[in-house]
Amino acid sequence: MTDLTKFNHKTTITVRFNEVDMVGVVNNAVFLVYFDEARFKYIKEIGLMPDGGWFADGRLYFIVRNEINYYEHARFDDELNVYTRISIIKDSSLTFEHVIENAKTKNIIADGMGVLVHVDPKTRRSSPFPEKYYNVIRNYEKELEIIR
Repeated sequence: MTDLTKFNHKTTITVRFNEVDMVGVVNNAVFLVYFDEARFKYIKEIGLMPDGGWFADGRLYFIVRNEINYYEHARFDDELNVYTRISIIKDSSLTFEHVIENAKTKNIIADGMGVLVHVDPKTRRSSPFPEKYYNVIRNYEKELEIIR
């Protein structure tokens, strides 16, 4: 997952004071916030954000899985590059991959993945993506597995 040539999208985050724990490193749970921020910016930048904002079109999305592998610590005021890509799109789910590197040292801090499911707002059950999603993601990603 750490092959950065597979990633077209990068978000840079500066570690804030409140994200550091008592031993001076970024708390492990904060990495989920970094992944969320990167996913949100990815969706927006590739053109899948609805006019009016995330929930303006009535669609719902739930994160159903997160994984993180930690390799090094990040500390207050470090600049981190969060690389994000969609590696798999299914009928109603997207698998995101993430790699976090220290922008200065280029060392990999963590990597991980998350699965986001498109949900019908009335039934709260998974619901197929519109065809537009497949087209936009297929045009953006170099390597993409589509499972229907």
